[in-house]
Amino acid sequence: MSTDTLTQNTSKNSKAGHDRFESPDFYQIDDLLTDEHKLIRESIRDFVKKEISPYIEDWAEKAHFPYEIVKKFGDIGAFGPTVPQEYGGGGLDYISYGLIMQEIERGDSGMRSTASVQGSLVMYPIYKFGTEEQRKKYLPKLASGEWLGCFGLTEPDHGSNPSGMVTNFKDAGDHYVLNGAKMWISNSPKADVAVVWAKNEEVRIHGLIVERGMEGFSTPETHGKWSLRASCTGELVFDNVKVPKENLLTGKSGLGAPMMCLDSARYGIAWGAIGAAMDCYDTALRYAKERVQFNDGSRYCYHFSDQYG
Repeated sequence: MSTDTLTQNTSKNSKAGHDRFESPDFYQIDDLLTDEHKLIRESIRDFVKKEISPYIEDWAEKAHFPYEIVKKFGDIGAFGPTVPQEYGGGGLDYISYGLIMQEIERGDSGMRSTASVQGSLVMYPIYKFGTEEQRKKYLPKLASGEWLGCFGLTEPDHGSNPSGMVTNFKDAGDHYVLNGAKMWISNSPKADVAVVWAKNEEVRIHGLIVERGMEGFSTPETHGKWSLRASCTGELVFDNVKVPKENLLTGKSGLGAPMMCLDSARYGIAWGAIGAAMDCYDTALRYAKERVQFNDGSRYCYHFSDQYG
């Protein structure tokens, strides 16, 4: 998806719902951005104000994942923005990717998680380690939001120590047989495909693409979360799942492969944290300016609001 697709969604009237965010540039960061970067940022910012901010409180309160946002993320170019355009991506640089994650997380961390998992943990390994046939089959549908993907690394007994994973697959002639389970997997309850990391019979870690509908593959949903409540989280369970051999990611094996994916995701997460901080600042400043206390009409925290407003 091109920059034109991203920017054509920008509205002149970007104030939607209760989202009145304004972004002061205290450190003159904008001087380091190109005009293209700024257009992309404004496009995503307007999208968030229109499609996320007016509804996020309700979604979070009800622990509701708005599945319709997946296609909208695809339309705006939020999935795989650094993936080449020939595979449906945006062909953009990593600053653009960071700005997209920043603006989405300003709206909600769970929404950013949905987008960054799709781009950095699903599309990235397919593009980086997959065959040309895999890229052509999966990436366009993931980029457009037609399909949602997830990333299976963490297990019930192996989180901080992923190398201890017990999920495994065995060669069964014309296919592999996959067994095991993954836990705390963002997007899994709604995912059409999963990039799963498992050990082969030589105890070497490899990535496999598992599709919804394969016999023995299920995705139970996790309930009762205290955070990221507007994203969907669940498990991946593999009970003698037959995975076609052409679904193996052949470009890289070993623990370094999923770690590369996490490095890509953490870059976007770091930008997202800035977006969350921006919204916290804007909310606190606006509240300090508007909250009136005492009989003389004094503003609460007036020193803060006068100095930084």
